[in-house]
Amino acid sequence: MSVSTVGSEGTVDKSQTPILSPELSEPVTQPKRALAWKTAGNLLISFKYAWAGLHYAFLTQRNFRIHAFMGAFALILGAFLQLKPVEMAAIAIVAGLVLALELINTAIESVVDLTVKQSYHELAKIAKDCAAGAVLIAALASLLVASSLLLPPLWVKIQLLIK
Repeated sequence: MSVSTVGSEGTVDKSQTPILSPELSEPVTQPKRALAWKTAGNLLISFKYAWAGLHYAFLTQRNFRIHAFMGAFALILGAFLQLKPVEMAAIAIVAGLVLALELINTAIESVVDLTVKQSYHELAKIAKDCAAGAVLIAALASLLVASSLLLPPLWVKIQLLIK
């Protein structure tokens, strides 16, 4: 619930809208990015916010770090095995999709946690579980793609080393 002030022309002035807590009638202080819902007016600012999200995920999300490491490892191994550019692109795309879904999963978890606070709700569990399931499906598909592209030439290299 929020309160808007009406200007002299009869228009709503949202810049002076106090934020009211649902439990309280007193305004709640606005956070640092109180207008986070607004679109960034500058492309560089948009990239700054995107980088902040990546930075947050890398620092706080263990699974994001694991997926990033595995994707980088697959790409380095692919370069070592001299995969074709289209094969490298396939590995990069599936690894990127896993990371993108991991970011979406983190965003969903954060919004759900913000909404339900410290309480349990079955719908919150479903939302979080489904988001995690999407990451799992993408990770398994990524593993399948990377394995099918990396294992045959890796096996050839191993056979050459053994002989």
